[in-house]
Amino acid sequence: MSFVNLTDEQCLATLCPDPFCRERYWYVFLSSSLITFLGGLVAVVITRLCWGRIGGNNMNTNRTSLIDGEEEDVPCMTLVREWANSLVSAQTKIGKFLVSLYFMLSMASFVLYLFDTNEPVERCFVIGQDVIFQIDLSFNIFFLLFFGIRFFASQDKLWFWLSLNSIVDFATIPPIFVSLIMSRTWLGLRSLRALRLLQLSEILQLLTILRTSNPIRLVSLLTIFLSMWLTVAGIVHLLENSGDPWDNFSNANPISYWTCVYLLIVTMSTVGYGDVTAKTVLGTVVMTVFIFGGLAMFATYVPEIFEIAGRRNKYGGPYQQERGKKHIVVCGHITYDSIANFLKDFLHKDRDDVNVEIVVFDCNTPDLELEALFKRHFTQLTFIQGSVLNSVDLERVQLVEADACLVLCNKYCNDPDEEDAANIMRVISVKNFHPKIRTIVQLMQYHNKAYLLNIPSWNWREGDDVICIAELKLGFIAQSCLAPGFSTIMANLFAMRSNSEIEREVAFVSNVGAMTDVVPTQDGSSLVAVGNTGEMQLFRDAWQSYYLEGCGAEMYTEFLSKAFAGMTFPEVAVVCFQKLKLLLIAIEANIDASESVIAINPGTHLKVQEGTLGFFIAGSAHEVKRAYFYCKSCHEDITDVEKIKQCTCETAVSILPHMQMQRIDGKPSNGTVRDRKQKHRDSEDSTSGEDVYDYDSTGMFHWCKERTLEEATLDQEMLKNTVLTSHVVVCVFGDATSPIIGLRNFVMPLRASNFHKEELKKIVMLGRIEYLRREWEALKNFPNVYFLNGSPLSRAHLRKVNVNQSDMCVILSSNAISGEQENLQDKEGILASLNLKAMRFDDSVGLSDKLMSQGGQRLVVPIASDGESDDEVVETEVFNPVAHHLGGSPRQLLHSREQSAGTSVPIITELVNDSNVQFLDQDDDDDPDTELYLTQPFACGTAFAVSVLDSLMSATYFNDNALTLIRTLITGGATPELEQILAEGAGMKPGRSTPELLVNRDRTRVAQLPLFEGPFTQYGDGRMYGDLFIDALKKYNILCFGIYRYRDQAMATATPSAARYVITNPPYEFPLATTDLVFCLMHFNPSPPKARNIMSKKRKRRKDGSSGEVRQDQSSATTPEEGGHLNGTHTARGGVMVEEDAKEKHVEPEPPPPTVNMTPALAMKNDKCQQQ
Repeated sequence: MSFVNLTDEQCLATLCPDPFCRERYWYVFLSSSLITFLGGLVAVVITRLCWGRIGGNNMNTNRTSLIDGEEEDVPCMTLVREWANSLVSAQTKIGKFLVSLYFMLSMASFVLYLFDTNEPVERCFVIGQDVIFQIDLSFNIFFLLFFGIRFFASQDKLWFWLSLNSIVDFATIPPIFVSLIMSRTWLGLRSLRALRLLQLSEILQLLTILRTSNPIRLVSLLTIFLSMWLTVAGIVHLLENSGDPWDNFSNANPISYWTCVYLLIVTMSTVGYGDVTAKTVLGTVVMTVFIFGGLAMFATYVPEIFEIAGRRNKYGGPYQQERGKKHIVVCGHITYDSIANFLKDFLHKDRDDVNVEIVVFDCNTPDLELEALFKRHFTQLTFIQGSVLNSVDLERVQLVEADACLVLCNKYCNDPDEEDAANIMRVISVKNFHPKIRTIVQLMQYHNKAYLLNIPSWNWREGDDVICIAELKLGFIAQSCLAPGFSTIMANLFAMRSNSEIEREVAFVSNVGAMTDVVPTQDGSSLVAVGNTGEMQLFRDAWQSYYLEGCGAEMYTEFLSKAFAGMTFPEVAVVCFQKLKLLLIAIEANIDASESVIAINPGTHLKVQEGTLGFFIAGSAHEVKRAYFYCKSCHEDITDVEKIKQCTCETAVSILPHMQMQRIDGKPSNGTVRDRKQKHRDSEDSTSGEDVYDYDSTGMFHWCKERTLEEATLDQEMLKNTVLTSHVVVCVFGDATSPIIGLRNFVMPLRASNFHKEELKKIVMLGRIEYLRREWEALKNFPNVYFLNGSPLSRAHLRKVNVNQSDMCVILSSNAISGEQENLQDKEGILASLNLKAMRFDDSVGLSDKLMSQGGQRLVVPIASDGESDDEVVETEVFNPVAHHLGGSPRQLLHSREQSAGTSVPIITELVNDSNVQFLDQDDDDDPDTELYLTQPFACGTAFAVSVLDSLMSATYFNDNALTLIRTLITGGATPELEQILAEGAGMKPGRSTPELLVNRDRTRVAQLPLFEGPFTQYGDGRMYGDLFIDALKKYNILCFGIYRYRDQAMATATPSAARYVITNPPYEFPLATTDLVFCLMHFNPSPPKARNIMSKKRKRRKDGSSGEVRQDQSSATTPEEGGHLNGTHTARGGVMVEEDAKEKHVEPEPPPPTVNMTPALAMKNDKCQQQ
């Protein structure tokens, strides 16, 4: 019998008699653990050998189940195992709670052990007075119950019995019950409870605290070291404080538990100070074994720990949302250029206070350039590294709390379909995680928009939107074929331009004007600098100041004040322009209580209601507030617009300040359905007995029967029989392996149903037939679309398509170059543009002999269309602005046109890289580092880069209706209904020409009207732009919004350029020139051009045959009725035909002005030739 080394005080404290308190019974505690382990092991082995695995099929059952219609017994042990397995595997909430509680109680039991290490190794105690023992006993009872559950849940009982967790239970649970019986306690192997720390990573994963691999592995390695130190330290503490048994425990070394931990750490780290050592033989043996095992672990795990710690991602943490501040998640294609362009527009100072934080979310580590960008915007931007497809990462960016998710695409990728598929998958992941979040995604190809409709939670009415790069890019270019320069105006409107460049340029012009006397030219439109000597010279950069002033205008939305209620749209637009210095282009029109549409220049039949949302063109959001604050009684006499602020009268603008903007339908509206149906019933020829299918099923586009590619391919015979003039030539670079451009998006705006069939421009596509064959499936139902198999770089092929007689030549490229050759991606387009400009043409080719015989006094332009005869011509007097300005005659003009240069051909070139714009015009003075919008080709509308669409993401976020408005103006009428039809893959379907379908033709379109002919000629001689704006809106419901002016307007240079530039929303006092072209929004005229020509001729014959009647001047044209049209049949850009009928049938109508069928494109060619 050995004795415990207790002092008299310690023995007295145990309340045991003297020799009993000093006796040792450690072998009893140790035997209880060994007997439990070995006895259970033998029982498991015998059971396994005799009856097989526990839970076989021969045990009693307590329930039945139906399988294949027959009752089959379910073993009782199987039911118990399933129940136990659901608990220990944490598959249920109760199981998660049970597993977590087991781990926490294990750690609590180890803490109790640490308290007991301050007491003797073995001692007597009174159970009722030892609180620590009572708590530890309750813990072990729970451990015993959980051990039983784990035992029943295990499939292999033998391996369960030999597992580490079971060995820990054998070493700690039986001794606690022995202590209960003997009223004695022994520290024993209770330190093995520290091994439960190995489950810490599993518990943290269970609680969703750890979700990624690196943190999980790091926690696992750290817990291995910690649990090993704590466990082995407890064993060394037990052996050293007990002594060796064969020496009757006489060599005990009383050291504390934490001293043992210190000993193990210095030993494992190979430092070995020697200040603390093991004195007993058993302690020395344990330390020797620990040295070998500890060093192996140290050499293996420590480098891995440092490697993981070094790989720790500083962007891998969760996003900490600030209270009271919204945030958006930006993901997808994250690069320096994409984020820089997005931030430049999103954080522009012209916007209202942007109380939105941007969370950039990407799986790649940002490079140094991108990281520096994040640091510059650290107050409003946070970068989180992770995957959009991982729900754990989506939770880290607080997607549920986010205001929106923006998905960017790589606009310069080699495979657009693959890029779209990746972005669509991102949208699916985002919508699957949070179906209600507003999502705005960029896609490359139009046909891929259909896949978004397959997402159940995708809802465009709730703000979800898609920005299709091909749709908008080609739509911009197509509208530029109808109104050159329109793409530049629209790109500048929805982009937030920095005012610093604009102010610097304007200041430069002002400084030059201060040094010299600046006076207007003869037409009052150009600035000329007068030196001290009186010698006059043209200030060549004056055009840039006009252009830059227009660049500062953007598109905004604001609710109209109460003062506008009950007024018609033209009346409101006039007040806004004349009084508030704002341009109102559209309003929100309610269809019913839940749906509304955008009414673009709706005319006089639509009256503004209280709380109507207006779409404005203005310099800043602050300026647009004038429309909200305007009060007629308080602001009627105010001339300074800066003084128009909220007043305090009873009619103040406290109208609907809480009103939230609703998502607006994409279908445009220009009047009530009833009025529009009646208009078409009265104007369209009814066809009885047969169905007419001239439009698609939505009524938005012209439609024809399916044609094969061979039928649309121009051969030598077709070229002889086809009149190619005032058409559109599309030069396409692509082959059989090139990505699809999506030419349908280019053709659709040119085949909008608000053009009459006679007004449709022929479209001739020049390119390789291998590529065009891949595009033809989407183009087979559009009329007047032709192909020519050839090369856009071949001058012979360009002459075959009469490119010099075209209204526009568009250059597109589908070839993609990756790697270091990305700057060469525009090489085909640049070479084609320079090649065309270097060509010389005989422009008399394609003109009739009748014109030549008349010496150019009158022009004859045939009206040609499919199935129509080309014999009928319209004779028109021609006014040439250049010849008029220089004193030249039309005859001289015609002879000068016979040898014209390719520079007179209107061209628009698509660019991939902005920097390549410097190669398009060899005569410009643009610096290579100049921003795209400041370059001459972009200002003139001859170049379009896809980068201008970057601003649409932020514009759509701040105002989702802005994208609807832009898409309505650009696409020609593409609607969600049409997208649903195209999603079926069967192409465009025909629609019967019923009044219900034809009513969709009545919508506004973009046009370009000249001032050198037509009803507005009186404004082309120095009159103010504001007078033209008001007159056009009041008389003809035409809304003007820009000017297309010659760059060298003064004609004072030796070689004036024929290039024009755009001026967006000029001020009221802006002087006009005779040669200006006006951008405007016009209404649809239901009368076909042919009927208008016949009516015009009849009126002319009646007028000429009447005696005593004087021909009315153009300027005295009568005001039309609601939705009326201009007098005459002028064919403007886009084939705009306008006329005015008599107000009353019994009154003899006034004669129309001279009929002009000459297009501005042809006039531009004349101008350039005469200048040369």
